[in-house]
Amino acid sequence: MGEKKVLVVGSGGREHALVSAVCRSRGSPRVYCAPGNAGIAAEAECVPIGVENIEELVGFARSEEIDLTIVGPEVPLVLGIVDVFQNEGLRIFGPPSEGAQLEGSKIFCKEFLARNDIPTAPFEIFDDPEAALRHVEERATPMVVKADGLAAGKGVIVAPDRSTARDAVRSIMIDRSFGAAGDRIVVEDCLTGSEMSVMILTDGVSYLPLETSQDYKPAFDGNKGPNTGGMGAYSPYLGLGDPVVQRILQDIARRTVRALRKEGLRFHGVLYAGVMLTGKGPQVLEYNVRFGDPETQPILSRLRSDIVELFDAACEENGLERVHIDWDPRPAVCVVAASAGYPGSYEKGKVITGLQDANAVEGVSVHHAGTRLAAGGECVTAGGRVLGITALGSDRDEARSRAYEALGKIRFDGLQHRSDIGETMHSEAIDSEAIDSETIDSEAIDSEATRG
Repeated sequence: MGEKKVLVVGSGGREHALVSAVCRSRGSPRVYCAPGNAGIAAEAECVPIGVENIEELVGFARSEEIDLTIVGPEVPLVLGIVDVFQNEGLRIFGPPSEGAQLEGSKIFCKEFLARNDIPTAPFEIFDDPEAALRHVEERATPMVVKADGLAAGKGVIVAPDRSTARDAVRSIMIDRSFGAAGDRIVVEDCLTGSEMSVMILTDGVSYLPLETSQDYKPAFDGNKGPNTGGMGAYSPYLGLGDPVVQRILQDIARRTVRALRKEGLRFHGVLYAGVMLTGKGPQVLEYNVRFGDPETQPILSRLRSDIVELFDAACEENGLERVHIDWDPRPAVCVVAASAGYPGSYEKGKVITGLQDANAVEGVSVHHAGTRLAAGGECVTAGGRVLGITALGSDRDEARSRAYEALGKIRFDGLQHRSDIGETMHSEAIDSEAIDSETIDSEAIDSEATRG
């Protein structure tokens, strides 16, 4: 048997973390990334194919005899890349388009949750802006207005008052800020509490929980400013053995895997639940059907198991029952270095220095997100989120200290970052009385495969 070949699709910090984890695989596979970035190019062979160019990606995978393709971003999943690859007999990690609707349509997701008694906020759906505007005048504040389709992480507006809600409806449905993604909207109650990211691997029947994390969406310290794709994250938030996590696994993860199977929705890959820990217990904010970014960076930095073996197992029904996930017990913190102006407009092409010194800090890995190599060989900025500086430490304080020490060695014009990543975000709103460990099914505990 020849050298195993793995293709990672994407170009961000999440994909760099995936490439690094694949490179640690025991089989020393040959790794490609399409299209990749400047940092990924140091570990894998970058292929100049965009993530939405599915036919060209299939052609490359076929001609290079790729053994496993790993899809990073959501857009190609919603567009059906998995369906096309599977029709060609190519192994690919990620859900087919039918399962990817959980992220591709907020309305599909909310209706799926309601049908299957999975806890989530009460909601209403609208395809007429005038009806939506009348509704927000009557609904209690605060409320949340969501564009139905994919909107690059910007289609969710938390409205503290009716004026903001009206503006959100007009922006999405009348001004068409997100194009066809705003043909329909969801208006739902605003849940309060502390948000946690919970990801599982599933083969469609069984599932394995990944270590938990928490990300920081707002641009500025103290959770101020506009929402972004994520300015940092840390892992773990709560341990897998914690009663709250066990309840999430039972009431949300297990029910979801069972419901997908019951409804005939094929799904294998990563299922990522954004969960709000409320006084009434955990509730689902939304589903993603791929790894989160930047949560992937600290989570995979802690992964000791062979990620290729895990992904191969997830591609087979019941395959996860034969594997186990081993974790580094040390916590990890990831701090994002972003371009000035992000998440609004920003300039590109700023020269980045200090990367080697940052990577030399103990326990640190610098994952590239928006970078490219310039004609002169210099590494320059090429996106809003430029780098993710991830550090392991004996405790979260040490991991945080190392991440910021490494960040301090990096320079580019306009670098902006939050200074409070890794500080506790646990909320008083978590009602311990709502978490009854006596009702938790012990099968849902730990990193052993659990049948859906």
